[in-house]
Amino acid sequence: MHSVNPYEYGMPRDAANFQALSPLSFLERAASVYPQRLALINGSLRQTWGETYARSIRLASALAQRGIGLGDTVAVLAPNGPAMFEAHFGVPMCGAVLNAINTRLDAEAIAFILQHGEAKVLLVDKEFGELAQRVVGHLPQQPLVIAIDDPEYADGLLIGQLDYEALLAEGDADYAWQLPVDEWQAISLNYTSGTTGNPKGVVYHHRGAHLNALSNAMCWDMSRFPVYLWTLPMFHCNGWCFPWALAAYVGVNVCLRHVRAEAIYPALAEHGVDHFCGAPIVLNMLSNACDELKALKTQPVKVLTAGAAPPAAVIEAMEALEFRVTHVYGLTETYGPSVACEWKSEWDSETPEQRARLKSRQGVRAPLLDGLMVADPDTLQPVPRDGQTIGEIMMRGNVVMKGYLKNPTATAEAFAGGWFHSGDLAVWHADGYIEIKDRSKDIIISGGENISSIEVEDVLYRHPLILEAAVVAMAHAKWGETPCAFVTLKPDAELTAEELISFCQQRLARFKVPGYVVFSPLPKTSTGKVQKFVLREQAKALAAQQAVA
Repeated sequence: MHSVNPYEYGMPRDAANFQALSPLSFLERAASVYPQRLALINGSLRQTWGETYARSIRLASALAQRGIGLGDTVAVLAPNGPAMFEAHFGVPMCGAVLNAINTRLDAEAIAFILQHGEAKVLLVDKEFGELAQRVVGHLPQQPLVIAIDDPEYADGLLIGQLDYEALLAEGDADYAWQLPVDEWQAISLNYTSGTTGNPKGVVYHHRGAHLNALSNAMCWDMSRFPVYLWTLPMFHCNGWCFPWALAAYVGVNVCLRHVRAEAIYPALAEHGVDHFCGAPIVLNMLSNACDELKALKTQPVKVLTAGAAPPAAVIEAMEALEFRVTHVYGLTETYGPSVACEWKSEWDSETPEQRARLKSRQGVRAPLLDGLMVADPDTLQPVPRDGQTIGEIMMRGNVVMKGYLKNPTATAEAFAGGWFHSGDLAVWHADGYIEIKDRSKDIIISGGENISSIEVEDVLYRHPLILEAAVVAMAHAKWGETPCAFVTLKPDAELTAEELISFCQQRLARFKVPGYVVFSPLPKTSTGKVQKFVLREQAKALAAQQAVA
């Protein structure tokens, strides 16, 4: 006779002692406990947490009344503003899945995303109305298009069946929204560029969004009532989960439509901003701003940076301006940052240069990432912690994606052996900190945006005079990296770099267009495979020559 485990007897899991984890609970608490505290600043708009909660409920209700519910996709093409922030709560409150679309993408890529994600609703800010109009007219299944008419933006084109405020007016203020029954339920869909050309749809669940929102805030030592400036696009991994984190910490969201030093420094001063996130390009822009702008900032500001490895010199320059930089690392597949360069007090005595070098490493696992290692991708054996042996970064835990939408093969490959394979190559230092050395997938990161080299190569191959083409990353003083195209022309063909760049500009988003073109034969292996490592060395030499010039 088997004895009954007393810790499992007579203690069922029910509503009294178990609740599915969801970041939606953060908003309900903020509105319940601090309804009058400021939640949003957008130009002249001042909106409280109570008002934000009420508007999110109306959005959820209006969507539900139009037949949107569990498993339906609601896409948003908009800058950082009230509508985008409210969608992070209102969309999942009716059971739907939020798809925040990269506003820098071209029409072809956006059309693919809307079709692949089967978006039933598309919210479009008028700044991107013309772009969206080119897209939706060619979709086989027309979504309900809602126009976002931000009074703080004078230009643009309003398209759609009705505007956002009219949609909210349809909603019921007493709509009885519910937390998900299962925390494994999808909350958002984010597309990431891969090496296959078409982006993959990364699915987040409520549990992971809840946990990573808290994890990132913990990494940052964020305290209650922060004042946060939205320099990071909310379409990037749902703003690294900070829309939800700001609700948990009852902070102030200072919206910023365009990321420019001329807008950031005045916002820091006017609103008393104490936190913001951004790619290294943003940090570089701020550190190189004019002294008049820099003088506007009078308080220390915490900065979370990721998207590309920040140069130590940029970190050093920011620290000199009393920006307290925390370097984090992650991927779309890990809800944004999941690794942090945790600072240790024994490093305080180091020189500014050495402190910056230490901070430029990717770091250790964040508080709520369960596993991190650098290992052989085939055997899963960890590499020695010698700072020299290269392996692949791998993660596991609750803050790893649910999987790739409609792509079980890619999902299985990414999770082979019970670990998420990042595709990024790194070394492991003796103190346990990891440091990226290369990218195995040939992804180019320009201004924090991922660019697939294959996607750019595909466009190059469309040119009638090009025989062969290969694209690699080339260092860029402003953007971090830019695509460098190596092309071989057909016999007797004549083509200038300017003509080829113009050709690409007509077919690619601006940030994906090659910044440099080299006409030459492509180095290949005996089997005919292009040796990209050779091209990367050539691009590195070209970048060095330009820097000297």
